[in-house]
Amino acid sequence: MVIDDEPVVCLSCSRILGKRYAVESRQDSREGLEEALRGEYDLVLLDMVMPGLDGLEVLRRLRGAGVRSEVVIITGYSTVQNAVEAMKLGAADYVSKPFTPDELAVVVDRVLERSALIRENAALREQLRSEGSFEGMIGASRAMEEVFRLLRRVAPTDSTVLITGESGTGKEMVARAIHRLSPRRAHPFLACDCSALVPTLLESELFGHVKGSFSGAVATKQGLLEAAHRGTLFLDEVSNISLETQGKLLRVLETRMVRRVGDTAEREVDIRLVAASNRDLAQLVRDGRFREDLYYRLNVVPIVLPPLRERPGDVPRLAATFLDRFRRHNAVKAEGFSPEAMAALEAYAWPGNVRELKNIVERMAILCDAERIEPRHLPPELRPCPPSRQGTPLPRTWEEFKQFKREIRETTIDDLERRFLLEALARADGNVTRAAEDVGMLRTNFHALLRKHGVGSADD
Repeated sequence: MVIDDEPVVCLSCSRILGKRYAVESRQDSREGLEEALRGEYDLVLLDMVMPGLDGLEVLRRLRGAGVRSEVVIITGYSTVQNAVEAMKLGAADYVSKPFTPDELAVVVDRVLERSALIRENAALREQLRSEGSFEGMIGASRAMEEVFRLLRRVAPTDSTVLITGESGTGKEMVARAIHRLSPRRAHPFLACDCSALVPTLLESELFGHVKGSFSGAVATKQGLLEAAHRGTLFLDEVSNISLETQGKLLRVLETRMVRRVGDTAEREVDIRLVAASNRDLAQLVRDGRFREDLYYRLNVVPIVLPPLRERPGDVPRLAATFLDRFRRHNAVKAEGFSPEAMAALEAYAWPGNVRELKNIVERMAILCDAERIEPRHLPPELRPCPPSRQGTPLPRTWEEFKQFKREIRETTIDDLERRFLLEALARADGNVTRAAEDVGMLRTNFHALLRKHGVGSADD
């Protein structure tokens, strides 16, 4: 929709954009506002100065009514104050009259691309809420569907479960899901990282101890095996348990009785045990580093979690979910990912699996200075190689090739300079002097760049 009181501007916009978009126009600002309020347009090209309602007032009313159409301001009064005010009211960009066909097309394409990305991310978040997740775990790949199917079967039972998978694949999340879906859900779920404690302390943590049983035992303590009575005990990295403690754990599983360190009495316990390891326990058994009888006791129902690199299609879902969750509790600018950035995420091998993806998404969200995460925001190990220009026709002569390089360089630099100026001015609320000081430029040089890009100033 084009709203401009000049017939020639409406006609020009229709001719420039009509080849790729359906374009309608109104020369009366009130009629244009009434039409735009229907919310049926992806983008509204809005003149800044018109009789009746001016562009800023039309923009205020559109935003006040909740219309989600993107707005690009058209102005023959290319002042910084007007541009900044319009941006604060929600305009996506502006174009100065007179404009060339290429200038208008570039601005419109850029705004619509951004708008499409926002809608796509919103749709993806909505889709994630309805499908592709299970008890807080995200995944629609065949490998994860098989995991979810197995969880539904095993969770309602009382069988011991052994979860294996690389670090960062979500073993504790699976253990918690098993507990939530089990008849024991109303009772405790306790977790113990067996790699975090030395053997003597781990034994005390699991079995408890009586006062005076060893140096430092100043009070009697209940162990996790007792504390998890009628609930679920999750032993993470179970391969790190010493052979001596393995024997004592096996006896608890066989007799359902536990004896505290330094005590003679035994206490009955009713627990469900879920164990996990990122190592091959069968190989450790062959190496004599893990008890075979305990291995068979733990491996009643094995669940193997696939690494992220073997879950095609799950990276976009996970990345969008992690970004959405982080934005709910943190004031960050990033709203989504560019197609190029998402392609780089999907191409990466993710040695740290889901945990690594979550951490990197949060880091990018914090450091991102735009509304979408671009390849430049990715960590070095994820950045794709610079794209080739194999599809671009190349000049035949060296002189033509040098001109070709200059044109590409100038176009890229001009676009970056214009964005640099607008962002600096927006931070300084349109004050040229403050903007120049903020970026470390002389006011005269800053002002020269404004004139070069057709951006006036309130000081002119």
